[in-house]
Amino acid sequence: MPSTSAKTESTGFSAAEHAAIKQRAAELRAEGKQGAKKADGLQAVLDAIAKMDPEDRLIAERVHVAVAENAPGLAPKTWYGMPAYANAEGKVVFCFKNAGKFGTRYSTIEFQEAARLDDGEIWPVSYALREWSPVVAKKVEELVKAAVS
Repeated sequence: MPSTSAKTESTGFSAAEHAAIKQRAAELRAEGKQGAKKADGLQAVLDAIAKMDPEDRLIAERVHVAVAENAPGLAPKTWYGMPAYANAEGKVVFCFKNAGKFGTRYSTIEFQEAARLDDGEIWPVSYALREWSPVVAKKVEELVKAAVS
C-alpha cells in the first residue's frame, strides 16, 4: 500500500495528526454537553479504528481524514461498532465497514438513507476499498462531498 511521508509504520496518522485530533476532542469537551458528546463520538471512532488490522486501519484513518477535511459538519460516532459519520439530525450518512471485522476480501464505505447520493432510479450505496491511493482518495472525497450536499 502506498504511504505518504511523515506517516508512522504502524498507522496512517502522523504524530501531528494524532495531536490535532486530541486537541479537537479537548476543544469539543470544553464546549459543554453537546461538545462532549461529539468528542466522545470522535474518541469512539478513533478507538474502533485503532482496533483494526493494519491494512484496514490505514484505510479507515484516511477515510476519517477525508471526512474531516471535506465534510466537517458530519459528527463521528460508532454504529454497530463501526466508524460512522452522522448529520446534524444524528442520522448516519455513511459508515466504514472493515474487512477484518467481517472476514471479507475488502473494506467498504456504505452510505445510508441520509446520504444525498440519489441519481435517478438506481445508484450505488456501497464502495469497496482494497487500498488507499490518490485515485481512491479523490473518489472518497467526491462521494463524501456529494453525500452532504
